[in-house]
Order: sequence, then C-alpha cells, then structure tokens
Amino acid sequence: MVNSSNALVWLELVGRPSKFFVGLAMIAIVFMSGCQPDDDDVGQEVEWDTTPFVLSFPQHIVAPQLPLDNPLTVSKVELGRMLFHEPKLSGDGSMSCATCHLQSAAFTDTAKLSVGIRGLEGHRNAMSVFNMAWNDNGFFWDGRAELLRHQSLLPIQDSLEMDETLAGAAAKLSADVAYQHAFIRAFGDEEVTAERMALAMEQFMLTITSFNSKYDRYLSGMESLTESELRGLELFNTEYNEFFPEFSGADCQHCHGGPNFSNNQYMNNGLDEESDMTDIGRIAVTENPAHLGQFKVTSLRNIALTAPYMHDGRFNTLEEVIDHYNEGLHSSSTLDPALAATMSTGLMLTAQDKEDLINFLHTLTDERLAQETDYSSPF
Repeated sequence: MVNSSNALVWLELVGRPSKFFVGLAMIAIVFMSGCQPDDDDVGQEVEWDTTPFVLSFPQHIVAPQLPLDNPLTVSKVELGRMLFHEPKLSGDGSMSCATCHLQSAAFTDTAKLSVGIRGLEGHRNAMSVFNMAWNDNGFFWDGRAELLRHQSLLPIQDSLEMDETLAGAAAKLSADVAYQHAFIRAFGDEEVTAERMALAMEQFMLTITSFNSKYDRYLSGMESLTESELRGLELFNTEYNEFFPEFSGADCQHCHGGPNFSNNQYMNNGLDEESDMTDIGRIAVTENPAHLGQFKVTSLRNIALTAPYMHDGRFNTLEEVIDHYNEGLHSSSTLDPALAATMSTGLMLTAQDKEDLINFLHTLTDERLAQETDYSSPF
C-alpha cells in the first residue's frame, strides 16, 4: 500500500503536471490512505502481554478470593471489556452483554424483564455485575452458574437473550483482525475459543468495583452523614423487637450485612404465597424442596440506581420495597425465619423511619461507577 507522503514526494519529482493529473493523483492519495488498516498494530509485532492487573479497593474492604486458575492480567481484562460490549456475540449482531447490564444503572437493566434480540421478554430482571469478586456463592438469581466464567457464556446461548452458538460467536471474532491481536496479547496466540472468551469476560467483570459511595467516604473519615442518614443507618442495623417497639429497627443487616451489603445467600423473602409462585427460584436448580421461592440476595450498593427491584422487577421504588418488608410479606413453608417472625406486627416503621432509611440507602450510591471509562465501551 502506497503511503500518502510518498505520493506527494512523487508529485514533486515529476515536475509540474497538469491540473487534471494533479487532481487524479490527489484522488488516488485519498483512496490509498483510506485503504490503510487503522489497527494500531499495523507494522508491529503483536506480543503476549502478561502484565498483572492489580485490583484496588479501600482499606475497610476485605480482600476478595480471586480465582487462582485465572490470574488477572491487563490484556485479559481489556479483552473481556471488548467482549462485554461486543454485539457480535448475539445472533443478529444487535446486542451485547452491556445492553442488559447498563453502566448508567450500575450494570443492571432498567426493564422489568430483560428483552432479547427478537424483542422477546426473558423471565427475570438482569442482575448487577459490580463487585463480583466478592461473590463466592454462585451466579444468577437461582445460582445456576457456579463461576463467573460460566455465567458469562449462558446469556449468549439463551434463545430469549442473545441467541447465538458459542461456535458462531467464536467464528465471528476469529475473522476480526482486532480480536486476533487481542487474543494474542491475552493468551499468546490468536485462537478464539469459548473457554478463552469466558475467562476474559470473567476477568473484566471481576474488575468492576464500586466502593466510592458517600457511605464509604464516611467510613474513611472523609465525609459526614446527615442526622437523617445516621438514623437510617441505625434503623438498618437494629433488629426487630416485637415487645419493645420503641427499640425495634428495620433489621436489614440480617440479609444485607457486610461490606457489600449482601450475605451472598439464597433466601425466600416473602414475595408470594406458594400457590401463587410462577417462578419457583433456586429449587429448579437444586431440586431441594427447602429452596422453593429462594433467590439470590442482591447487594444494596447503588440501590437507588437499580430499579426496578426483585427478580421479576415488580417494585418500581424503594418505598414499595420497604412497604413490602414492613407490612406486605406473604407466608410460605420456606419463608426466611427472621422475616416470618415479623409478620405478627410488621416492622412497625413510621413514615419518618421509612424516610430516614431511604436517605441512608441513597448514601450507598457510587457516582463514579456510571462514569468510569475503564468499564465503558472501548469501541
């Protein structure tokens, strides 16, 4: 391919051609310049890059147990980021993982039920994928994927979601020079396999962290909470007390305790009576009757950004969620015992209690997460 600067030198050497020939030459220059591949690696040898990726988090957060068989590297994380935002992984090239895991919504879906490539509704609302490094108990609402690498491939193959075969997705990536180079950097050669795709996407999702909320800054001594927020925090951590209502709290920490505001368990939180359950939850995976109506306890971090709520998106506001726990629980044989214990009186929360609790929950929003360019599309 002729370089445009060389063509200009050629024009100087031949003297003063007519305007007609100068015009033709300039058109040729533009054409030839446009034909040049714009990949950064043209003329350069692409090499395997094993530079470690160092996961950062504040001092008040315990270090996660990262997978020993998939150590983080800069090149694999970047490949995973490309794949997370890649519509070629869907059957018709119209959607990527990021379509249902919106960064602006803390990597969850704003639709009640996530919608696939043919406009078909799925069965559940897409879960958030931040702080996955601190999730050590399965993935999806029902825990059907043991590891994050397993989770990353299932939506690609789901007929209601991206509806593509792994072989088909790999073939499309293999034909793309940018991915050939990205796989060389990440794995040492350009072979595209489902396993490598999964490992790279696992790595990217493990690096999506969210620990820069007002509450985190409060714990670090960098910011203060308002009187209402502090009272909401107290209500959040105070247990329900049927016999001393004045000392009774919202008892949220029972399920949403710890630095990530989730106990990582599967629980029945009283959404439906047994006879009304259209989604039976974890029992479909384990076939254990004790798991009827159980779903993964989600993190409350960024909860103000992640509406609608619950596995089926039935609640649109935090007020509705609190009303459910305060006075709307439904009894069933697998209802969590701590929740069942509150049903005789409800949580007894006043209007002020609810307002303070919601104000505290808003302090869990990480404004940086929605703007962080390391997580956004590289295309």
